[in-house]
Amino acid sequence: MTLPVGMRRAGLLLHIAASVGWLGAVATSLVLAGLAVTADDPRTADAVYLLLRPLGWYVLVPFGIASLVTGVMQSLITVWGLVRHYWVLVKLVLTAFAVAVLLLYTRTLDALADAARVAADGGPSVTATASPLVHAAGAAILLLVALALSVYKPRGLTPAGHRRRQHVGADSAANTGA
Repeated sequence: MTLPVGMRRAGLLLHIAASVGWLGAVATSLVLAGLAVTADDPRTADAVYLLLRPLGWYVLVPFGIASLVTGVMQSLITVWGLVRHYWVLVKLVLTAFAVAVLLLYTRTLDALADAARVAADGGPSVTATASPLVHAAGAAILLLVALALSVYKPRGLTPAGHRRRQHVGADSAANTGA
């Protein structure tokens, strides 16, 4: 499918904006999770856990899904294709995996926030956990790998890419009379 240059650029702009937003939200989560783990005052950790829930649901999840959807759209409207090049395929798998883990991890964020709310109402403070820190660090690494793949675009066609290249080459030869 070929779209006008302006539409392709608009799609790319949306994809970059969603991906940068997601990376920024992950960095924020990483800092907050580090604060919760290292805080001397348990109320600070409780406050962080209360913040991580809306950050997860209203920033991380929307940006993650937007990045996945706009990435798939970009691959379908550009020469790269969805399954023609290994770097696109690996990036797709990494992004889909990250979104899936994030959606599952929101349960943990909900549980931590609920426990922090109980602590705010006079109950026991939440025991500091490294789980949000580990997940945020993993997400940051994964997103940076996806970013590197986008910038460097390592060579390598998938079997589908090789078939497409042969098919396009055969069509070109037939059209030129070769």
